Amino acid sequence: MIPFLQSLHKIFDRDVAKMEAEINQYPTEESIWNIDGTIKNPGGNLCLHLCGNLQHYIGAVLGGSDYKRNRDLEFSAKNVSRRDLLAEIQRTRQAVATTLEKLDPNLLEKDYPAPVFDYAMTTSFFLIHLSAHLGYHLGQINYHRRLCAPSP
Repeated sequence: MIPFLQSLHKIFDRDVAKMEAEINQYPTEESIWNIDGTIKNPGGNLCLHLCGNLQHYIGAVLGGSDYKRNRDLEFSAKNVSRRDLLAEIQRTRQAVATTLEKLDPNLLEKDYPAPVFDYAMTTSFFLIHLSAHLGYHLGQINYHRRLCAPSP
């Protein structure tokens, strides 16, 4: 694996592991789904969204997995158990690792093979975007956990 892909793999793995840690730190299963005031996306939905996003764009599009994304459900599902969220995180971690480990480095500077935005972008650009997207929502999960589910 080339250094760029090794670095991406390390960053994705670190941040997906952090998402797992965040979900485990909620004091109760119910608190994962708390909403308060203008907070409409609790940690559980953000977790489902990140898992769906990575399993689709990395696992399915780049890795050829049979994952079928249901983006609407990522935000509408409620009260999914912590155990099920953690299992989804593990599937995501595996999909990302498997794909990045076998990804042909020549694809990095070619256009990402599926339309996402209203402009073409290289696969390396989009992988960096996905990493930033993961970090953004991971911060939201952390903030949600501390704001809506303070430790006893």
